[in-house]
Amino acid sequence: MGKIDLNKKKKREALLNTAFDLFTTQGLHKTTINNIVETAGVAKGTFYLYFKDKYDIRNKLIAHKARYIFSIADEALSKTDLTELDDRIIFLADNIIEQFNADRSLLVFISKNLSWGIFKNELIYSGDGSDIDFYNIYAILENSPKTFKNPEVLLFMIVELVSSTCYSSILYNEPIGIEELKPYIFDAIRQIMKSQEA
Repeated sequence: MGKIDLNKKKKREALLNTAFDLFTTQGLHKTTINNIVETAGVAKGTFYLYFKDKYDIRNKLIAHKARYIFSIADEALSKTDLTELDDRIIFLADNIIEQFNADRSLLVFISKNLSWGIFKNELIYSGDGSDIDFYNIYAILENSPKTFKNPEVLLFMIVELVSSTCYSSILYNEPIGIEELKPYIFDAIRQIMKSQEA
């Protein structure tokens, strides 16, 4: 990557990081493009090189954060010796829950949009010359001896279950704390997977 490309990537990352900080502290509606560019230390025109408006940066940020969450979980999984498909999927789910538990601002920002950030094709372009690649997650299902009716729908259902059920549990301990809720989530994942076997 040349110096110009590296500089562009740094500016784009600064805009994304600043937008995330402002969206999670001030909220989307109170954050303006001027707030973002001034805090990031870039010209307003630079913003429009990468994003159409603040909703576009929010959408790309959701996809960016979804990629990050799954890459962390996938990297952690690669360091285990888990071989059973159910155990591997539950490991990923647990890792994602723990990431949300450790960073509640990330939970508030993305949790109810996690599956949307993954499955919305027009958001999958990361802007740094590479596509967001969820192939490793799909490969877990594809390389399994089990076959499923529709692997993409199965993953969507699991991601939706994890991201929506952990929200209130982590933030408000409702209906119970996340550690108490995890066995229920994991049991539900196993049941969903079993019901979707072809």
